[in-house]
Amino acid sequence: MKTSRRDFIQKTSVVAAGALLLSEQALAFDSGTKTRVRLGFIATGFRGQTHIEEMLKRSDVDIIALADPDPRMINDALALIAKAGRPAPAVYQNGPDDYLQLLARTDIDAVFIASPWEWHLPHGIAAMKAGKIVGMEVGGAMKLADCWAYVKTSEQTKIPIMPLENVCYRRDVMAILNMVRKGFFGEIIHAQGGYEHDLRGVLFNDGKSAYNSGVEFGAKGYSEAAWRTNHYLNRNGELYPTHGLGPVATMLDLNRGNRLVRLSSFSSKARGLHEYIVKHPKGGAAHPNAQIAFKQGDVVTTHLQCANGETIILTHDTSLQRPYNLGFRVQGTKGIWQDFGWGDPEQGHIYFEDAMKHSHRWDNTKSWLEAHDHPLWKQNAAAAESSGHGGMDYFVDNAFIECIKQNQPFPLDVYDLATWYAITPLSEKSIAENGAPQDIPDFTKGNWKTRQPIFGFDANY
Repeated sequence: MKTSRRDFIQKTSVVAAGALLLSEQALAFDSGTKTRVRLGFIATGFRGQTHIEEMLKRSDVDIIALADPDPRMINDALALIAKAGRPAPAVYQNGPDDYLQLLARTDIDAVFIASPWEWHLPHGIAAMKAGKIVGMEVGGAMKLADCWAYVKTSEQTKIPIMPLENVCYRRDVMAILNMVRKGFFGEIIHAQGGYEHDLRGVLFNDGKSAYNSGVEFGAKGYSEAAWRTNHYLNRNGELYPTHGLGPVATMLDLNRGNRLVRLSSFSSKARGLHEYIVKHPKGGAAHPNAQIAFKQGDVVTTHLQCANGETIILTHDTSLQRPYNLGFRVQGTKGIWQDFGWGDPEQGHIYFEDAMKHSHRWDNTKSWLEAHDHPLWKQNAAAAESSGHGGMDYFVDNAFIECIKQNQPFPLDVYDLATWYAITPLSEKSIAENGAPQDIPDFTKGNWKTRQPIFGFDANY
C-alpha cells in the first residue's frame, strides 16, 4: 500500500463534509506542532500506571499532575515516577471530584483517563470542556445518550478524544489488516471478535491483593473487583465491546466509508461466577456472595450489520473457565483467517482458496503473518519490545502523543469511541427485549460516506 496516512488526510480535505469533521477535530492543535506534551493522569490504578510507565520511557513528555482518590494507587504511581528519576508531579487525591483541580491547570495539554467505566463520561466531558486533549481507556457506555455527549462536546469544544484501544495494534491483527488492504481476502463479507478471557480471578479478590486471592467484590474488593464486578451484578449485555470490535472496524472502514446500522444480542444463563465463589477455598456455599444472583450472562453474543452488507459477531465470555482468546475471524470472497490464542504468529488458521489450490486445508498463520508484517511493526518492534500487552501499549500510546505533537487527527477518534461504546447499552436493551434488533446511531451524521480511512497506512504511528 503506497498511500500514506497523510495522503489520505489530504485527500479527505477536498471533500466538504469529511473535511469539516476532520478540521473540527484538528482545531484543538491550533498552536501548531509541539516538541513536548504536558500530561495529566486521571485515575492511577493498574491500567493508569501502565500508561505512566509508557510515558516514562519517552523524552518528549512531562508528567505534570495525577488525580486519584485512592492513596495506594497514587503512591504506587509516584513511586514509578520517582524510580525513573522524573520530577514529582502535583497530586489531587482529596475525594472523587478533585480531578477538576487538575483540569483547571493551564500547564497541561492532554490527559490520560483510565478510570472505572462509570467515570469515563464525567471525566472525559470535563476534560474536553477544560481544553484538555483526551486519551480515553476503553469500555462501554452506561447509556446511549452518553455516546452523543462525547460527540457533542468534542465538536463544540473542538477538543479531540482518542479511544485507547490497544488491540487495534496487535501484531497479528495489523498483519491481517495489511493483507486485507492488499486484497488477499477479496471482498470482506464477515468478521468476528470478542472478549473471551477468564476474569473470575480479577472480578473477585481478598480486598488486599488484586488477582486470584479471594471472593470479595464491591466495598470489600480491591482494584477492578471494587467496581467492575458490580456491572456483572446489575447489567446484562456486551460489557466490553472494543477489544473485539475495534480491530475489525479498521478492516471494514467503519465510520469511514462504512458504518454499523443495527445489532441483536442474546445472553446465556449466568452460572460461572456463582460456581467460582462456591468452589473457591475462601468462599463456599455458605459465603454471603454465594447467595447473590448475578445478572450478567456467562456468554453474550451480539450480531451486527454494516451499511455495506458485512456482518460482525461479538462474543463476551469472561465468567467461565477458558484460555484467553479474542476469537478473531476475517472472512472474504478469497480467504479466511481465524485466531485461537493471544496473538502469537503461530496461533491461527488461514486459508486462501486459489493459493492453496482448493485444498480445503488450513495453513498455520506464522509464515503468512511474518511475510506481511505491518510496516508499523517492522519499523518499531524494538521500541515496543518492553511494553505492555506484547507491545500493543507502545503503539496506541505513541499514536496519541505523536498526533498531538505533529498536529494530526487521531487514527481512532470520537466517532469511533461513540460507536463502539454504544454497543453496550444497545445490547442490554436488545437482550431485555428478547433479542430485538436495535438501530445503531450514525454519530457522524452522514459524513461516514465521505470520510477516508486513516488508520495504519504507514510506519509512523
